[in-house]
Amino acid sequence: MDATVEAFSKLGTTPVSDALDRLGLTGQVLGIKPIDRSFRICGRAHTIRTEPVTAGTKGASVGDYIDDIPEGGVVVLDNGGALDATVWGDILTIMANRNKLGGTVIHGVCRDSDRSLELNYPIFARATYMRTGKDRVKAEEYNGPVSLGEVRVDPGDIIIGDGDGIVVIAKEHEAEVLRVAQEIDAIEEQIREEIAKGTRLDEARKKFRYFSLQSKQ
Repeated sequence: MDATVEAFSKLGTTPVSDALDRLGLTGQVLGIKPIDRSFRICGRAHTIRTEPVTAGTKGASVGDYIDDIPEGGVVVLDNGGALDATVWGDILTIMANRNKLGGTVIHGVCRDSDRSLELNYPIFARATYMRTGKDRVKAEEYNGPVSLGEVRVDPGDIIIGDGDGIVVIAKEHEAEVLRVAQEIDAIEEQIREEIAKGTRLDEARKKFRYFSLQSKQ
């Protein structure tokens, strides 16, 4: 794990989301959730974009990339948000877990979700659905820009996920996002410690400038 990813791994999605807001950046993904709320992801994106198979053609395997992703890497699959056919299942979960990948994020659906729970391998998706993507979708591009709905993801961007969802930190902004997120996280911890002493919430928030933490600057 590189130093920046390790530092982000100590933060949840909420201080990172607040940091994005303060810096005027996008990165909060809407509608992609963990299969289990206990799942956590933090790693660099390795992207795959899939497309529907057109009439009269067949889709090749969309899973043969799995052994080329390094330990700790996060698989980011863009299937256009489609809910009618999966791009991830049981065997891919087994391989990703065996290869110690950081997790999988799908702009679409997965199946065989029980295997994810059994192995404690983190998957974030729009839903689960059993219908195979074989002959329905095909891999169109590897390691190019993809979309998680409203949020663009480039290879190497940092992906953070927890029970509240997914945030994406563009590689060119990761240093400033990390700095601001760490500041926000530290101040909110000071507020928690202050109210534990019996201080009024409004006084604690004023003391530690709570209402300016997320404001765009």
